[in-house]
Amino acid sequence: MPLPSFSGTQSYLTDQGLESAVRCALALERPLLVKGEPGTGKTLLATAIAETVGAELIHWPVKSTTKAQDGLYVYDTVARLYDARFGDGDPKDIRRYIKLGPLGRAFLESTASAPRVLLIDEVDKADLEFPNDLLHELDRMRFVVAETGDEVVAHARPVVVITSNNEKELPDAFLRRCVFHFITFPDKERMKAIVRVHHPNIDEALVDQAITAFYGVRESPRLRKRPSTSELVDWITVLSREGIGVERLRRDLPFLGVLLKKEQDMEAWLSDPRRGRA
Repeated sequence: MPLPSFSGTQSYLTDQGLESAVRCALALERPLLVKGEPGTGKTLLATAIAETVGAELIHWPVKSTTKAQDGLYVYDTVARLYDARFGDGDPKDIRRYIKLGPLGRAFLESTASAPRVLLIDEVDKADLEFPNDLLHELDRMRFVVAETGDEVVAHARPVVVITSNNEKELPDAFLRRCVFHFITFPDKERMKAIVRVHHPNIDEALVDQAITAFYGVRESPRLRKRPSTSELVDWITVLSREGIGVERLRRDLPFLGVLLKKEQDMEAWLSDPRRGRA
C-alpha cells in the first residue's frame, strides 16, 4: 500500500525531509513530533496536514498546568452547582456536565475515512509526566468517565501532530513512540520563497534588501530572542505600507520593534559594530 501523499500547500512550503516525516507518521499512525525554534512553522504544519487530508483541525494548546486528563474530558462542577442553586436544568443528570476535551473529541469524531488532525501545541510546557501520560491515552484509544462510568471508545485513530520549542528534554519512552522531525531555520533563498507566498506583489528589490537586513540582525551574537519568519513577514508588510525604499533600508532599519521584542536585544543590535553593514 503506498504511503499517504503530503507535499505542503500553496501557503505552506515544505522540503523533502519534512514531507517524508509526515508520510511516515501517517503510514505508521504514530504521533509526529516536530521541534524547532519559534517561527519555523511547526504549528502551521498541522493546518497544512489537515488541509491536505481534508480533515478538521483540533487545537490543544499546552500550558504548564495541563494534564493528560484535561484532553479527555472535564466535569463542569461549577455549572452543576449553578443549576442546583438557581433551578436551570437538571443537576441530577451528571452527563450534562461532562465536556469532551480536544483528545476526547479527536477520538469520537475521527473515522477511518475522515480522521481528525489533533495539534498538541508546545508539549514541552507541561510537567515531565505529561508526555508519557499522553501517549498512554493515545495507545489505549479509550477512556472511562469516572463520574458516570461511561466508556468512550475511539472510532478511529486521529492524526496527531505534537510541537516542541525544545525548551525541555522529553522522556525517552515518549520519543521512542513518535516520528520525529526538526525544522531548521530557512536559508535566504528558502526564506525568499516563503516571503513570496505572503507578499507576491511587493517589489523584489525591497524583499531582497529586507531579507539581507533580517539575517544581519539574526546573526548579532548577543541577541536573546532572534526574530522569526513571521516577524520578517510582518516587517515587510510595514515597510511596504509605509513606502520604505531600498536605499533607506541600506542606511538604517526603521520599525525595528517589529523584529526585536526585548530591550536588551535592541541595545545589543544598536551597539553591534556590524550594524551599518546589514
